[in-house]
Amino acid sequence: MTVHWYRVKKTYAKPQGGFLAIGPRYPGVLSDDGLVVLFTHWATHSGPRSYVRDSGMRRRAAGSRLQLNSHFRRKPMPTTTRHARTPALPQSMPVPPRVLYLALDLGQRHWTLAFTVGRGQRPRVRTIPGGDLARLTTELAAARRRFGLPPESPVVSCYEAGRDGFWVHRALLAHGVTNVVVDAASIEVPRRARRAKTDRLDARKLVTMLVRHAEGEREVWHVVHVPSEADEDRRHLERERQTLVAEHTGLVNRIQGLLATQGVVLTLRGDVPAQLAAVRRWDGTPLPPELRARLEREWARVTAVRAALRTLTARRHQRVTAATPAAADVPAVHLTRRLAALGAIGETTAWLLATEMFSWRAFRNRRQVGGFVGLTATPDQSGERVRELGLTRNGSVELRARVIELAWSWLRFQPGSALSQWYRRRYGSGTARLRRIGIVALARRLLIALWRYAIGGPLPAGAHQKGDAVAA
Repeated sequence: MTVHWYRVKKTYAKPQGGFLAIGPRYPGVLSDDGLVVLFTHWATHSGPRSYVRDSGMRRRAAGSRLQLNSHFRRKPMPTTTRHARTPALPQSMPVPPRVLYLALDLGQRHWTLAFTVGRGQRPRVRTIPGGDLARLTTELAAARRRFGLPPESPVVSCYEAGRDGFWVHRALLAHGVTNVVVDAASIEVPRRARRAKTDRLDARKLVTMLVRHAEGEREVWHVVHVPSEADEDRRHLERERQTLVAEHTGLVNRIQGLLATQGVVLTLRGDVPAQLAAVRRWDGTPLPPELRARLEREWARVTAVRAALRTLTARRHQRVTAATPAAADVPAVHLTRRLAALGAIGETTAWLLATEMFSWRAFRNRRQVGGFVGLTATPDQSGERVRELGLTRNGSVELRARVIELAWSWLRFQPGSALSQWYRRRYGSGTARLRRIGIVALARRLLIALWRYAIGGPLPAGAHQKGDAVAA
């Protein structure tokens, strides 16, 4: 009698007995020594022969002599007993549910959807109107039918962080979809000078990487930490203030530039329209009427921006100093008060650090803190070449600039701290360029020290609080 066997493909250590079915063409059997042996290709021999793989080496069973057939595609000879190619699963082994993977390429007018169920499966690509959640639900149901999935099968999705923000993420979660928001700059792309790029190609690429991410390849991209709606809403006050400050700077510079074209230098204080009427050019003549009218309109905008800034500052101060802050503001208010108690840190910087970083983002280590504002190094090593490419410059440009500005302030108002003394020892006697490089290193160290202090740690070494400074 001829017995049919399989050729060994791969082995896994698995303590429990029974069969292991990987697929209809990849069966497996548990050997006596606790190795799960997966088989492909047919092989034949006469008699009770067998072999398994032991520690990466093939080992033939005692008293057996296996004769492999060189033509693996040849059909096996019939036997008196019919053997199933895929053994039945034991009742105690649960079958994991199949997952539907979805990638969304978001646009203002259209959304491109790519569906798949795993590696090797050609994605199903569809286009729907942008923001049409009802159509998205319909396409999900159609994709389940297309891939033969039950209506209750889980769905895992992803899309790139961008213009649409996080409302799509929250809408998908509300529909029972497990979603991740991906940092677009972390997605791997070909390094050719020119590469094809369309919405369909982007969606297919995203869904392929989503399968890899779901299977455990965590380094395939960077996942964005999505804040809660309350945390996201709390950041608008300071961000609006930053926008108004930039607008105010632009308006003042424009007025000064227009006056410079006429050879006039004017300090923009007090009653500026009256000063514009009395000012004289290089030849003693007044300003041209159209230029003067434009300058008055520009000054009216400056006045409006200053009024808006005063309103926002008063509202923030009221929220920080409230005896009973709102429940959603308690973490941010507590951190703001704790940071503002330190010398060199005012209410504006403390509120910024609390709302943008410390009140909602749970950092695990100091590298995440420095990387959040782009103050980490970028090494470049290949063979004998070892060099640094500078800062990564990830994250918010405004937040990074504010932290560097805080480092200069820390040197002035906390001269006795360990960080200030370290900076002066290492960079104080250097050139202006070296001091500017050193202030970035100080900003990174200071931010890490403030993070540890904000989460309940001790004061930065040698630093003092404002009350202590006044008492001294």
